[in-house]
Amino acid sequence: MAKAEQNRQDSVLLQMIDINKEFPGVKALDRVSLTIRKGTVHSLMGENGAGKSTLMKCLFGIYQKNSGQILLEGREVSFRSSREALENGVAMVHQELNQALRRNVMDNIWLGRYPMLAGVIVDEKKMYRDTKAIFEQLGINVEPRRVMSSLPVSTRQMVEIAKAVSYHAKVIVFDEPTSSLTEKEVGHLFGIIRMLRDAGTGIIYISHKMEEILRISDEVTIMRDGRHIATKPAADLTMDQIIKMMVGRELSSRFPPKTNKPGEVLLEVRNLSGMYNQVSDVSFQARRGEILGFAGLDGSGRTQVLELIFGARARKGGIVKFNGKTIRNNTPGESIKNGFGLLTEERRASGIFGILSVRDNTVIASLKKHIRLGFILSGSSAKKDVDWSIRALNIKTSSQEVKMRLLSGGNQQKVIMGRWLLTGPEALLLDEPTRGIDVGAKYEIYQLIINMASEGKTVIMVSSEMSELLGVCDRIAVMSGGRLAGVVDAKETTQEEIMTYASKYV
Repeated sequence: MAKAEQNRQDSVLLQMIDINKEFPGVKALDRVSLTIRKGTVHSLMGENGAGKSTLMKCLFGIYQKNSGQILLEGREVSFRSSREALENGVAMVHQELNQALRRNVMDNIWLGRYPMLAGVIVDEKKMYRDTKAIFEQLGINVEPRRVMSSLPVSTRQMVEIAKAVSYHAKVIVFDEPTSSLTEKEVGHLFGIIRMLRDAGTGIIYISHKMEEILRISDEVTIMRDGRHIATKPAADLTMDQIIKMMVGRELSSRFPPKTNKPGEVLLEVRNLSGMYNQVSDVSFQARRGEILGFAGLDGSGRTQVLELIFGARARKGGIVKFNGKTIRNNTPGESIKNGFGLLTEERRASGIFGILSVRDNTVIASLKKHIRLGFILSGSSAKKDVDWSIRALNIKTSSQEVKMRLLSGGNQQKVIMGRWLLTGPEALLLDEPTRGIDVGAKYEIYQLIINMASEGKTVIMVSSEMSELLGVCDRIAVMSGGRLAGVVDAKETTQEEIMTYASKYV
């Protein structure tokens, strides 16, 4: 027994002991401890705002802890920057990708540490060879000279993982790595994680997806309100136990009861095609009071359909009819006037204004409601709307004046959701609305979606989570290769039928 305990101690790779972190008006971490062992996958779970990402940012040098200790292989460390963390063998794959989109893939992997010839010229050939070697090791099929902006989000995520591996890291943090991946891509990622684990790397895995946690983890640590709640072997946990520890209460069902009743056709799309993307000849109808899901493999055109309808992408052809009238929706501004709202897939790139306050981010799409005398912004009117949004969506923020970038990813998502609800849209287009959101908050978002549909609004929802589409939607349109492959009834279909349609034109 003593020998087993000694072996267990010898396997300790990373210890975070009594970590405290405060922001103005908020105690984000309250004496949180975490132990990571060599060759294990340790999952970190908790609601949005529980402190998971903050704890990892303290490890990675993005934030500086107020007190506590961090021990890496028994040596106390306190990284002052992410570069210092990387140089010491700690890498992090962030949920929100921060990449040089106009540069190519291999530039993004080796940025800041280019191989040089004679100390003055970048050795492009070596950089290409090294990138190919890492991709072959990880089974990633990407041309190293492709420009990053030309790749779908899921592929860019895999490039970021390859970058972390290129540092030969002892500890790799994965923060919501599957939020934009299909089931097939998730399987590929898990294969990479197991390979790294078997090589002795310590993996810290953050996710809100219960099935993934129980599938990939050796140990699970659960946080709530900035505190450590429990650490247990994954094999000893059930989904219900994890949820109860995360939210502090029982959650009897993952999806609210359906109360909406689809009526007459509100939106009709005919022969929709994109000017600069593969979407071609897409036609469908959406009814008043209906939740219409869009499924498909990554790159199938799901997101592009929503952006074409909203005027965020140029159309090559097609007709959009709304309330029986043909509308143009050539720009987002015109679409908002016509009663549309669009929650985008990548909140950091096209959703939030990080340096502005929660209040500004919430009312920015409905400013006209708060204008007095033609040009004066009414603070009391805006404050009232933001108070409603914070209450209705259970947004965790100490005040309306908090900078948006200081909120957790899930709370940022809820602010954007509130932004569009305040415009009073008749048709709400949602692209991955619960991406990076915990199970309790997901339920709240689902309830809001169903409530909107019950009020007679039309909701069109893209999601990579099959269970979410089946649990919330009335019908599901399946995209494949830029074309609409089929439309199925959510109550009568199966995941197998949806995947068959999704592969039709691939």
